[in-house]
Amino acid sequence: MAGALGFPRLHLRQTDSTNLRARELAAAGAPHGTLVTAGQQSAGRGRQGRVWSAPPGRALLLSLLLRDPRPLLPLAAGVAIAEAIEPTQARLKWPNDVLIDGRKVAGILVEAKPQEGWAVLGIGINVAIRPDDFPPQLQATAATLGLEPEAIEPMLYLVIAALSRWLAASDSEVLAGVRARDALLGQPVYWQAGSGTGAGIDGDGRLIVSLAHGGQTTLEAGEVHLTKREQ
Repeated sequence: MAGALGFPRLHLRQTDSTNLRARELAAAGAPHGTLVTAGQQSAGRGRQGRVWSAPPGRALLLSLLLRDPRPLLPLAAGVAIAEAIEPTQARLKWPNDVLIDGRKVAGILVEAKPQEGWAVLGIGINVAIRPDDFPPQLQATAATLGLEPEAIEPMLYLVIAALSRWLAASDSEVLAGVRARDALLGQPVYWQAGSGTGAGIDGDGRLIVSLAHGGQTTLEAGEVHLTKREQ
């Protein structure tokens, strides 16, 4: 695949959504590796249509255009981000949240058009957000790296370097990386249709759940919670 990650780069002081800008660039024929970053976004989104908000200049907000993306892209990206921000402590809450001490410090949103052969990988990392900046509903579940705004650009380079390695890794390496950081393993989990206990990640990147009445089920990339309170 031609093109290094992060080139060309479009940086915007403010935008509605880096993912939206990257999708527009994809449709216009931008090359693999095109990077969009922003100091602030007014319509940032997480999964399930949630809003991703951050004070201006205190979060790393980026979107990468990837041509011919791999099937395990969200998981590979999760391992890369965890490695970049906290090599020993960061954990992965399947399929796309990065946690430190059980709290979310980074999130991933992949939007793809398989028929056109591209995906946009959106990443938000709470690099320099102050604890008091989180809205009340996130005070107990959100985390920050606690760094200064000057650390955002160096963090971007760490993330791009880690992504370059992990997006080129084999599926078996990615799955091993996810399993080594699995925050749901052995934990009670809840989803819209039921509950159980996290029992690992299968060979296709799905979450394995042991059910209370016996047996197991596997979940695709849906919404999974560690506590009922999050539902």
